[in-house]
Amino acid sequence: MIEILNPTDLLRAKETGALVAGILQTLKSRSAVGTNLLDIDRWAQTMITEAGAQSCYVDYEPSFGRGPFGHYICTSVNDAVLHGLPHDYPLANGDLLTLDLAVAKGGVVADSAISFIVGDSKSPESAAMIDATERALSAGIAAARPGAHVGDISHAIGSVLSEAGYPINTEFGGHGVGSTMHQDPHISNTGRPGRGYRLRPGLLLALEPWVMADTAQLVTDADGWTLRSATGCRTAHSEHTIAITDDGAEILTLPKQPQP
Repeated sequence: MIEILNPTDLLRAKETGALVAGILQTLKSRSAVGTNLLDIDRWAQTMITEAGAQSCYVDYEPSFGRGPFGHYICTSVNDAVLHGLPHDYPLANGDLLTLDLAVAKGGVVADSAISFIVGDSKSPESAAMIDATERALSAGIAAARPGAHVGDISHAIGSVLSEAGYPINTEFGGHGVGSTMHQDPHISNTGRPGRGYRLRPGLLLALEPWVMADTAQLVTDADGWTLRSATGCRTAHSEHTIAITDDGAEILTLPKQPQP
């Protein structure tokens, strides 16, 4: 299913996007050495509930997972890259943490992910990986405009990731959003320009470049949800929800800039 949102729903999407961005930034600011992943999940639950919104994850039960997800945010650490199931783990200095959050409010979903290094440890390799996903995300957004194709977005993302030297997995990627979290079109993190669905104003897309340092192969954790790099290497993931407009793309999950 592909939904094209009307102007009223687009206004609701902007509100949901701002909520997701704000929650992620708050959780990032609280994620310090010693913070437990289960505390992050509880904080997310509280903020979602207080905002009158609904989690897209807690009852999520797709074919690739083991039963309902049962938590409110994905917390992926180091070699975990997608669908990280929160568990009893205190963050350590230098951990590479990805927080991935999807929320519905007013009947419209927004989805976003951020990766960052915990504590004051410096890891040039981890920082470079995070930077590559962020640059790929920016390139994908720049390619998203009315009349362009999904393949144009995929090509833009893949070009940045490939030039940075990272293998690209095509099992999971970006997707349409709207009244539900996962919709068509699928947006691979590599592809050929000029191919696929033609973009139209009112379309909401979640673009999500993610990489593993030295492999394109995933393995599923014993928890039945968390996807890890097959070699145990570190990973990174960046994601925004965007709306296709008459003029290009508007980022709905962009954090507010601090006031001077």
